[in-house]
Amino acid sequence: MKLLHTPIINLGNPNDKRIEILNYFIESYELYESLFELLNSDESFYQIPEPLRHPLIFYYGHTATFFINKLILAKIIPKRVNSEFESLFAIGVDEMSWDDLHTENYTWPKVAEVRAYRQKVKSLIIDTIQNMDLKIPITWETPMWAILMAIEHERIHLETSSVLIRQLDLKYITPKQKWSPCQEVGPAPQNNFVSIPSSNILINKDKSSKLYSWDNENGTHEFQVNPFRASQFLVSNQEFFDFVCDGGYQNKNYWEDEGRKWLEFSTSTCPRFWITIGNNQYKYRALAQEIDMPWNWPVDVNYHESKAFCNWKSEKTSKKIRLPTEDEWFSLRNSIGLTDERYDLEFNINLNHGASACPVDKFKFGNLYDIVGNVWQWTETPIYPYTGFEVHPLYDDFTIPTFDNRHNLIKGGSWISTGNSATKNARYAFRRHFFQHAGFRYIETDSDIKINDYNYESDTQNSQYSEFHYGDEYFKVKNFAKASAEFCIQQSTGRKLSKALDLGCAVGRSTFELAKVYKEVIGLDFSARFIRTAVEMQERGEIRYTLIEEGELCSYKTRRMEDLGLANIQQKIDFQQGDACNLKSHLNNFDLIFMGNLIDRLYDPKKLLLEIHQRINIGGLLIIASPFTWLEEYTKRENWLGGFKAPNGETLTTTDALTLVLEKHFKRVGRPVPIEFVIRETKRKFQHTISEFNVFERII
Repeated sequence: MKLLHTPIINLGNPNDKRIEILNYFIESYELYESLFELLNSDESFYQIPEPLRHPLIFYYGHTATFFINKLILAKIIPKRVNSEFESLFAIGVDEMSWDDLHTENYTWPKVAEVRAYRQKVKSLIIDTIQNMDLKIPITWETPMWAILMAIEHERIHLETSSVLIRQLDLKYITPKQKWSPCQEVGPAPQNNFVSIPSSNILINKDKSSKLYSWDNENGTHEFQVNPFRASQFLVSNQEFFDFVCDGGYQNKNYWEDEGRKWLEFSTSTCPRFWITIGNNQYKYRALAQEIDMPWNWPVDVNYHESKAFCNWKSEKTSKKIRLPTEDEWFSLRNSIGLTDERYDLEFNINLNHGASACPVDKFKFGNLYDIVGNVWQWTETPIYPYTGFEVHPLYDDFTIPTFDNRHNLIKGGSWISTGNSATKNARYAFRRHFFQHAGFRYIETDSDIKINDYNYESDTQNSQYSEFHYGDEYFKVKNFAKASAEFCIQQSTGRKLSKALDLGCAVGRSTFELAKVYKEVIGLDFSARFIRTAVEMQERGEIRYTLIEEGELCSYKTRRMEDLGLANIQQKIDFQQGDACNLKSHLNNFDLIFMGNLIDRLYDPKKLLLEIHQRINIGGLLIIASPFTWLEEYTKRENWLGGFKAPNGETLTTTDALTLVLEKHFKRVGRPVPIEFVIRETKRKFQHTISEFNVFERII
């Protein structure tokens, strides 16, 4: 099948571009659905082919809800299609500590219901594309960027979902001609080394460029790569077979520490998509069927397996063999003069040559094969941000959660890589034990691996929040997060202290403080950046961040739970990422819900307040703290609380509005209590403000 390319977004006529994007959306949406047509029954959708993932029904619904959730956040559409689905299918795809994979929290809908939902979303997006404002160039700030973001997100899941389906028991699958594998099989070629000259790697990519880009692609990076020798071919099934036969999976000396742990956990004795039929005899699992072993196709393995192979080959050849770094892969690409920004028919990419890999000696470029396409290629490089990295405000959890030295970059794309994944600047990283239609090539070099043991500490907003929450004081004002939790605990005296929700927990200090007295505390925030910091404190017992003054990094700071009096409470806390205006159904039965500086940062605060009683036990407390600085950046003016007239004709303040909205289910406890804190800091100038604490008790 020949697929459309990701559109060029800085050139062209707006009307023509609208049609192009509309066709690109329809193709993406229908292609994704056609992948799930391989599942032969409703029962198939509820299978879990990978234990660390949701059932397939989640991924079928997830990409459609992504469109709605992002367009709501961008204020492009006024209302949801199905708020329950848009919460249920929102988050839980990458095995992060805050991904909610607890099966008891989910009641999955019927396949027909999700299918009907997808059709409603499809109609809405078609209508939105046809009628929304469109200007060329399309940039981060324009509405159409959100549409492209959701399309490219679905194309990523086309690939990741195909990996899950490839692991599904064949009794749940009926092969389709559209998803048939390559028919070219035979003996594998002998792998040889090709000399690669030194090169200077220079990346200098602006976020508003020719093609849609994910945040991690943008910025500047420069590195000098020394000469090395690279394998001419990707490692084939035949070449990897020698490692298997030589006891590679049994000899732990070939495996790195993390790889040994994975090997013990998985009990693997061969690659995941090899099917043992006898002693050193194997069949091969393609996407939707089992076939005779294609020995001349590239092997599909995770990072640990590819690394163990390199260590084995080093021992056998007495040479320094390893995987290339990302920069060395760039050097390989440069050595063959590959400059096209979008990869086309001469590669096994974009589903150009069937629904599988092809022989490793089929696609030659210069003296090398498969620099692009066939299968992704593992590198030694954990993903890191280029200089000048910025997150897009609509999707701050796309890359930042992977800046943890646990996600290694894969390069070059695979046979099912489409859209942004089939472009020159694509940067994708996965956990090292993942399977992702990925294989590898190896290099011989005396150069040490130059990898920055990177921890993302230069996020200005995150650093300021970390200091705001974990510092003793912030510009001579007492710690607001700690003071907030202490206020909540004081108000809770004599009440039930079973379960609390810190809604809008940011980097988590108030969550930790509440856990001193509550038996169970959930900290929930929309920002993956903030949740990542909170989880780091929970898991490691400390965080490190940078202090930034006048736009310059001035020093590192470390905060430890022990020093803050927060030791031995980690097990009582569960951090989750989520949308306060569309909470998952299992978040209920709380004795306390605290909203600190949240209510005036929501896109629909009234909706949250009208529904929040469903989450709180009778007699439980709702405590809302805010300076009530309403901004259209976060909340459309018509959704602000206060400034409107009550039935008696009086113009209400936000404080009055809270009482009015909540009065059916809550009574106010006492008068509002002010606490001073710092709200804004710019070049050593800061502004104190008063956060008003409003306490309500649920009565009905």
